[in-house]
Amino acid sequence: MRVPISWSYTRTLAAENNTHMSEFLLLGLSKELEVQPLIYVIFLSMYLTTILGNLLIILAASSDPRLHTPMYFFLCNLSLVDICFTSTTVPKMLVNIQTQRKAMSYEGCITQIFFYVLFINLDDFLLTVMAYDRFVAICHPLHYTVIMNPRLCGMLLLVCWVLGVLNSSLDVSAFLRLSFCPEVKIPHFFCELNQLIKLACSDTFLINLVIYCGVLLLGGGPLLGIIYSYSKIISSIRGMASVQGRYKAFSTCASHLSVVSLFYVTSMGVYLSSAVSERAYPSAVASVLYMVVTPMLNPFIYSLRNKDIKRALKTFFVQGTAKRSIVLH
Repeated sequence: MRVPISWSYTRTLAAENNTHMSEFLLLGLSKELEVQPLIYVIFLSMYLTTILGNLLIILAASSDPRLHTPMYFFLCNLSLVDICFTSTTVPKMLVNIQTQRKAMSYEGCITQIFFYVLFINLDDFLLTVMAYDRFVAICHPLHYTVIMNPRLCGMLLLVCWVLGVLNSSLDVSAFLRLSFCPEVKIPHFFCELNQLIKLACSDTFLINLVIYCGVLLLGGGPLLGIIYSYSKIISSIRGMASVQGRYKAFSTCASHLSVVSLFYVTSMGVYLSSAVSERAYPSAVASVLYMVVTPMLNPFIYSLRNKDIKRALKTFFVQGTAKRSIVLH
């Protein structure tokens, strides 16, 4: 006679299997060995460009006292988050290509999922806060310094981090309940959550519910906030009598609008390609766009048309060169 196994015992067994699981195998973007060196060079170049570009934004905003404003405070934090966001996946991918080793431990995969979800949430929240900052600056210019005081800016940043940590902790907690086969091959260059859910051997209803609720509340909510802020901004700009005032107001929002559009179009492309197509390749390509390309382009978008950033960088490097000349003499 066969003795039935209780649900709690099965769950404990699954948890033990996950804990002592050997490794996940990251198959990467291509199986062709001839293409690997090219992928390595491209991703290394994009990663270094992302780090350098975002560090220059932080350097410019922190070195110039004229840029110690709420807008540049949040921009510095966005640049820092972009650096961390890219660093959660690309360095591991580069190491795997260089060593020709595709394995990743179960603990490493959980850590990558936690920080990946955390930083993508922070990106979303910071873009929303920056939209609110532009709304106050354009629609309530006389009360801007009173409303966007340092205490409120700090509180908004703290709320972004708290919500991000809570959401990523919830996703990881739901992920820990999943069980996998002894050998799991992930058709991706990092532990992408949607791909892992498809490869799970256990019921995925709970984690799918957690993810969809999170996307709806923490993704849709900020998007609605951005749309509302810009609807008010556009209405305020249209009411301005001066053409020069309209142009100046719109130019302050153009960079942020470009980054918001790039972020939401690429991130939605990942989820749509993952839901519509059974193949992992379209999802992996879409992931490259919003995980590597978007953080790389953000510094260029914010600095190319921003005279304040250009002036701050020029001043910093000119002063640095002058100081080095004095020391040498």
